[in-house]
Amino acid sequence: MGFRMEELTPRRIVAELDKHIVGQEAAKRAVAVALRNRYRRSLLPESLRRDVIPKNILMIGPTGVGKTEIARRVARLVDAPFVKVEATKFTEVGYVGRDVDSMIRDLVEVSVQMVKQERMRAVQAEAERLARERMLRILVPDPTRPAFSNPLEALLGRAPTVPESTFAREQQEVEQRRRELRPRLEAGELDREMVEVEVEEQTFPTIEVIGAQGVEEMGINLQDLLGGLLPKRRKRRRVTVAEGLRILAQEEAAKLIDHEEAQREGVRRAEELGIVFIDEIDKIAGSGPSVGPDVSREGVQRDLLPIVEGSTVTTRYGPVRTDHILFLCAGAFHASKPSDLIPELQGRLPIRVELERLTHRDFVRILTEPENSLTKQVQALLATEGVEVVFTPDGVEAIARIAHEINERTEDIGARRLHTVLEKVTEEISFEAPEGPRRVVIDEAYVRRRLEPLLRDQDLSRYIL
Repeated sequence: MGFRMEELTPRRIVAELDKHIVGQEAAKRAVAVALRNRYRRSLLPESLRRDVIPKNILMIGPTGVGKTEIARRVARLVDAPFVKVEATKFTEVGYVGRDVDSMIRDLVEVSVQMVKQERMRAVQAEAERLARERMLRILVPDPTRPAFSNPLEALLGRAPTVPESTFAREQQEVEQRRRELRPRLEAGELDREMVEVEVEEQTFPTIEVIGAQGVEEMGINLQDLLGGLLPKRRKRRRVTVAEGLRILAQEEAAKLIDHEEAQREGVRRAEELGIVFIDEIDKIAGSGPSVGPDVSREGVQRDLLPIVEGSTVTTRYGPVRTDHILFLCAGAFHASKPSDLIPELQGRLPIRVELERLTHRDFVRILTEPENSLTKQVQALLATEGVEVVFTPDGVEAIARIAHEINERTEDIGARRLHTVLEKVTEEISFEAPEGPRRVVIDEAYVRRRLEPLLRDQDLSRYIL
């Protein structure tokens, strides 16, 4: 759940990030200030507000130290639209692949869906009431209306085969049965009954469109495109009453909201609050002239430049300005340096923070301190099988030490190494549950026993750990 912007001072933002991410104080402070500056900008006069642009950030550090997690957690704090893209997925105009404009289209799509979900939650109570009424009509269908046996009878003025009085009586009986059934439906007594519901098909065709920026895949809703000329496709599904109520409530909520207003608000949020995280930006930074498949690296940087500095991108929801979108770029820069980026792009990333390599003590903290730390996740998963897992301090210390040693000996993949080591330590417990022991203590001896064969064989540990 997001906070209100006025509540989030830079100190408060860092404190919230500390609940999930260990260390990296410099990166947290830089991101916190950038986020707070958005709130400060919103309080400025309109004439000045237009000229205050965000200070984009370049985070430099090896894999697994928290670059992506910092960006994702910050976006979640304020419910800001957020997309993560890989710089290596984009190609220069003229090459086959995705163009850089697609990241803004993705951001707007995320933003519009966020707004629609908010609007639908606001009308959820009314949508559920309407869904129950529809379910009652499915469980107790309306009686058949009086009809003529053939069209000529209507022309000749003859009476229908079923008198109106009979229909009225049947209608009253149906209403009485629905009134009797309503309390049972609301109490959940019918949740496991099977019913057939008719729902709209949500599959939209995806076609390739050749635009100014090249070939781009776009999902197009032909129903919207042709202004309702095409009949809506519906299909019948056999589901439980509980599932049927959920499906019907979603349909009713979608009918209750103003989709055009939600789209306008989604575009506004993307422009004012959007965050784009561009990872692996070092992979498109060349340290010298290159040939072959890397020939378009500098071209991708030049395509990125207008997006980062501010331009207009055409989306299915209309034009979107990128002037005030916050760009967080990240890379390890093992084989290149930030100065290898083209000067114009360097100038658009004025704030640079270096994330530190994780130490053995950091690993211990990662295993125990965050709200949903790795050890707590393991304990919660196995508790569903009735197995109690206890991590002793020396057991946690051993896992952290071994993970750090493997990082030192082989490739340093940061905190991701903890996932590998912890999974290997708990593999037998996970396999044996729930038939195995009901209580397992993971101490240093247990960790050593599980990992000793792999640690002895250096070549084997390279592939398994």
